[in-house]
Amino acid sequence: MHTKEEKMAAFGRLLDVLDELREKCPWDKKQTNGSLRPNTIEEVYELCDALVKGDADDECKELGDVLLHICFYSKIAQEQSLFDVADVCNRLVDKLIYRHPHVYHPSQIGAPDPKPLPYGVDEATEGKEGEVSTAQQVIENWEQLKLKEKDGNKSVLSGVPAALPSLIKAYRIQEKSRNVGFDWEDKGDVWAKVREELGELEAELRKEDKASSLEELGDFLFSVINAARLYHLNPDSALELANQKFIRRFNYIEEHSIKMGKPLTEMTLGEMDALWEEAKRQEQKQ
Repeated sequence: MHTKEEKMAAFGRLLDVLDELREKCPWDKKQTNGSLRPNTIEEVYELCDALVKGDADDECKELGDVLLHICFYSKIAQEQSLFDVADVCNRLVDKLIYRHPHVYHPSQIGAPDPKPLPYGVDEATEGKEGEVSTAQQVIENWEQLKLKEKDGNKSVLSGVPAALPSLIKAYRIQEKSRNVGFDWEDKGDVWAKVREELGELEAELRKEDKASSLEELGDFLFSVINAARLYHLNPDSALELANQKFIRRFNYIEEHSIKMGKPLTEMTLGEMDALWEEAKRQEQKQ
């Protein structure tokens, strides 16, 4: 692994190359926040894909792509005399220090008032590291601190980005609500809610009322996501595993249909089901 000095030199090299490309490359020169945004979204998804695969080499490459975009936006802001990458880093560090009062004293970022205090800390013990003993306490304290920051969230749920994919957004909404105490006292109680929402969905589907069915489907999915959260399962990760499993098994069917010289469109559902079960057996042997 590299020393801190080598890491700083590598970051400086990236900034130097970006400066040169911004000046000399026609493509880099014409980029704006608006033109880069779709690419940024794509790069983040590619990073997520690499993380799911657990491919370290791919993760390293995709992290570089995301880092490039962070530096690029900072460079554009610098050209407009708004801020630069040093401001981005400093604001991040100040935020991390402020939101970890169980590790850092607020005076380390010049805060005049040492409050809010972390869980279990009084005036006599303020500033001592280790008073917050669990990760959940850190998360709960983090949310409270965000509400008290000058430019922080104005409400508990305002910190959930509107553009988040709906499944992830639902999970984050529930997490943030939980961090201020709005949650099931017993996680097992959630299953009654899941069954209730499923029953309401089935009732509306039987009526063939599309608008009401859509609303009830949303309620049902929200309740399932809630159950997943309570049992410490990430629904987005779970759904992606299911997606990948379906792709593998369907590809198996398609590959064997080609070997058989019989297009998928000419296969019966029974033939495809048989190949699906065969694919499952193959996976179980691995």
